[in-house]
Amino acid sequence: METDATVRFFAVVPAAGAGARMGAPVPKQYLRLGGRTVLEHTLARLCAQPQLRGVALALAADDRHWDALRYECPLPLWRVDGGAERCHSVLNALERLAQEAAPHDWVLVHDAARPCVRGSDIDRLIETARRHPVGGLLAVPVRDTMKRADEHATVLETVSRDGLWHALTPQMFRIGELTQAVRSALAEGCLVTDEAAAMERAGRAPRLVPGHSDNIKITRPEDLALAGFFLQQQHTP
Repeated sequence: METDATVRFFAVVPAAGAGARMGAPVPKQYLRLGGRTVLEHTLARLCAQPQLRGVALALAADDRHWDALRYECPLPLWRVDGGAERCHSVLNALERLAQEAAPHDWVLVHDAARPCVRGSDIDRLIETARRHPVGGLLAVPVRDTMKRADEHATVLETVSRDGLWHALTPQMFRIGELTQAVRSALAEGCLVTDEAAAMERAGRAPRLVPGHSDNIKITRPEDLALAGFFLQQQHTP
């Protein structure tokens, strides 16, 4: 039987992307945000979680920026080479974790470009997902009116937002089950864009855990300023 003394939690951070949509001279995870890089903010949020035992960080094989950071993580930090797509990077990191963890241990996969995730949201995810037979992910309900469009950005229909959620990260699953689910998806030629999608393809139904909408993913230039605003607000008493 699993107890608080036997359950273990690890993290995976895929950080091998180039961030082409940012149009910046360096990958977006290395852009400066309030005196630190985006990646440093993200790792600091994860490493502050007392439940975590270590982090597997997937970086591009030709990454020339990480060593220059001299970032010190209070947890074991295992670097692995990333892959062509996010899912390849995640799989590489999961396979590295297999050397440190058991298949039934939990892993939280978190985007490198989400530096504003709240520690309280990570706590809620851990406490909720660990009691679920599959696991779960942070998410927020869709508030806006949703439109489906064709390739020319012409509206085809209005989609009901009832039951729709924005998927966020971290996403938390058993290491063994998630590894097999991602492997199977890739073997079938499916480049899953998040871990929940891989689990869904395996016939599993994850739990949605409400998070905060300030847990944004930095994708476009304007997102960097917005993330800076959110970080400042989170530190304001």
